[in-house]
This record gives sequence, C-alpha cells and structure tokens, in this order.
Amino acid sequence: MNTLYAPTRESLAALLVGEPSYRLDQLWNGLYTQLAAPADITNVPKGLRDRLTAELPCALRQQARRVSDGGDTVKYLWSLSDGTRIETVLMLYPDRVTVCVSSQVGCAMACGFCATGQAGFSRQLSVGEIVEQVVLAARDARALGRRLANVVYMGMGEPMANEAAVWASVERLHDAVGLSARHITISTVGLPPGIRTLSQRPLPVNLAVSLHAANDELRDELVPINKRYPIDELMKACSEYLAAKGRRLSFEWALIDGINDRATDADELATLCRRFHLPAHVNLIPLNPTPGYPTVGSSATKVARFHRQLTDLGVNATIRKNRGNDIDAACGQLAAGHPVTLRSSVGLSSERARSYKD
Repeated sequence: MNTLYAPTRESLAALLVGEPSYRLDQLWNGLYTQLAAPADITNVPKGLRDRLTAELPCALRQQARRVSDGGDTVKYLWSLSDGTRIETVLMLYPDRVTVCVSSQVGCAMACGFCATGQAGFSRQLSVGEIVEQVVLAARDARALGRRLANVVYMGMGEPMANEAAVWASVERLHDAVGLSARHITISTVGLPPGIRTLSQRPLPVNLAVSLHAANDELRDELVPINKRYPIDELMKACSEYLAAKGRRLSFEWALIDGINDRATDADELATLCRRFHLPAHVNLIPLNPTPGYPTVGSSATKVARFHRQLTDLGVNATIRKNRGNDIDAACGQLAAGHPVTLRSSVGLSSERARSYKD
C-alpha cells in the first residue's frame, strides 16, 4: 500500500504530472521541512491537498499516547493498515531530543529478557512506516517548543534484518528532514552481514551493538543469534565498520542480577575491547522488568561497581538512566501494547539462571 511517506521525491513527482513543477517543492518541503500534514500545506490548492490525502493515506494511526518523566518521555502506540501495532518513544533531554523508532513488527531474535523478542516476529516495516514515526515525533516535539535532532533505531525489531528499508529511511531523514548522519544510530543484536553492508553505505551513522555478554556460552543464552554468529565473527565485522567509517562504536549491556554483572564479566568485556582494538563506548543499562523473565536487573550498587571496574580497566563506560519505566517505554519493554509471556525456548530458565549466579 502506498502511504504518505513512502514515495521518493521522484515517485511523488510522477504523481504530480499535470501540475506546475514547483508543486513538488511545495509538497516535499511541506511534508519534510514543515512537518505538516497535507491538509496544512496551505500554499498548495485544496483540491491537490485532498487528492494527496486520498491517494497517500497515513500509515500510522495513533492508538495511545502515554507520557512519563514529567513530560520528558512519550510513548506512542500505532496501529498499521493491516491491524498490526508498533511503538515509538520520544525522549526530551535538556540538551537534545531523541526518538527511538521501530523497524519491524515484533522481532525474530528471541532475546528472552526483551518483551518484543518474547512476542515474536510478524513482518518488516516499510520505509514509509519508519519515516512516519520520526516525522510525527518531530511534529510533537516542535509543538513542545523543541527540535528533534537524534534518531535511534532501537525500538521494536532488529534493524539489520530489515537493512534495505532501514537504510532507505536513513537517507530520507538525512536528505529530506535534514538530520545529521552523526545523530543517527542503528542498533543490532549482532548480524555481521548487516554490519558489513552498513559499512559500505555512504553516510557515517553510528553503530550500536547489543552485546550483553563477552563469552559465547553466556551470550548464546542471552542472545540466541550468537549461536549462528559468535562473538569473534561479530567483533571482526565491528572492526571493519570502524575502519570504514571512523565512527564511535557503542556496546549496549543490560545488567542482569547475578548473570552478567560480575567482576569476571567486566574483565571479559575489557579484554574483548583490547583484543580487537575497539574504541567502544559501553552503555550500561540496568535490566528493565520484563513479564515472564525469571531474573531481575542489577541493583544500583552492583551497577556502580561494574561501571567502576570497567573504567579502572580503561573502558569508556556510562550508566544510562532509565526512562519511561512506568509506561513500559524503557529499553526492552516495547511489546506493541500487548501482554507478553515467556516462551519455553527463549532466554534463561530459572535453573540456568541459578547456575550462573552460583
């Protein structure tokens, strides 16, 4: 289905055959610079606005908008044309505004501590569905007197499993909306083919890897795709990306009590960074509550201790403040408004979790 933000500039021009040539600029700027709905692009005749609305409907229909953190975190629940749902999170900070977008309906990576991973995979998102998330969040931010400057592909889904559409959306955001490539971050649980493809793309976006463990035995349990793409292969792909782009690499590490927050885990992570000469920045994230997952996030004391050990070992690390926990908008909690239950084949069992703690 052709939706409002699906057409490229060339495709939109084809829809405007018979109109004055300047109409293309008016509509394109209205949609992407003014962030306006077609009905609000007032320098275009009403008949053309009505036609655009009819022929290019919006892909996203808002089902819910929940606000947290004193108005600084907003979670949107969108319904798509086929009845599936996705979520987007807008985060306002004193010095920046960031939107976290989804790239798939659900996720096939099956990470047990992630609500989306528990829910399973439904389908890929189109370019238009991804771009529209950003435009609507940017429009909301503008209404609050703020300007959206950062986009992170860390919502529902695995971006590297939908790389072509994700990259096309990146180009649209860069070229049409005017977002800097250096303010766009693409996250992955670790798909080397996607990382290598990304290293050949022209824009220097940031890469974030959801690592969570620095040895294959534990990572096989936490991130099942590691069984197909072990850490050595993943790190080699990351090294290639750094060599090609010269951008900072980030490792995301969800701290799980007694599982990956031990002194040995910090030692392994520091060793991994030194072994591959990766100037990586580690984002430490206390695990957010996930229904059905048998273990909990690390305590504040353990998080601080883990952070201190990493920095003592020469690793650049920060503790990420949780946002939107009370509206299920924090990392790992997005499940498109549906309750999730732990599938038996996903994540650590209670017995396995105890064995790691012991």
